[in-house]
Amino acid sequence: MLRGSGRGRNAGGLRRAALGAAGAAAVVLIAACGSSGSGSGSGTDAAADPKLPVPATTTAAPIATPATAATLATPGATTASATAPPNAAAPEGYDPARDAAADIAAARRSAAADGRPVLLDFGADWCPDCVVLGKTFTEPDTAGLLAKYHVVRVDVGDFDHNLDVAAQYVELRSSGIPALAVVDAHGKLEVATNQGQFANARDMPAAEVNAFLKKWA
Repeated sequence: MLRGSGRGRNAGGLRRAALGAAGAAAVVLIAACGSSGSGSGSGTDAAADPKLPVPATTTAAPIATPATAATLATPGATTASATAPPNAAAPEGYDPARDAAADIAAARRSAAADGRPVLLDFGADWCPDCVVLGKTFTEPDTAGLLAKYHVVRVDVGDFDHNLDVAAQYVELRSSGIPALAVVDAHGKLEVATNQGQFANARDMPAAEVNAFLKKWA
């Protein structure tokens, strides 16, 4: 999901079609959360927003409405509590009540102790692609790879939450959400998906997610 005109606006637009003599109904076309499925980072510059950090290069693409995320969420899923520490398994959802800076600091201390890298996942529960990536994280093969990391999921709200934390690791203007970053056991940023590689997670097979995790574990 790339930053564009704001949460709740449908980049794919609305198309209304006649449904016969009985009347008409709105048909909402939901665009992918990424850059039209390319993930290449190409496109036009995003509109200026003083709330967001401005990277050296920025790209933008239409975004999808958050309204569809609810239909993709796992029934009965809950987010991690605000007091529970992050762990190797990916927490469910992006909890806005958590202290992201403290979670990352705790994960980095654990990484320094056991040598496992830290995987940072920036997103929001309203984003369909973020929801899909979270479900991929629960698949057996992917979950096994995540066990090699300390996983922290950071809520960025409507691109208006934890931006100071996110700016230390990713460029949200070009990365969109979900955005991943890997920090090694020594605190070095190994990779950040600043070109929107995961912003179209709905169209990404689990094998691609697993390849990324294998590369940086």
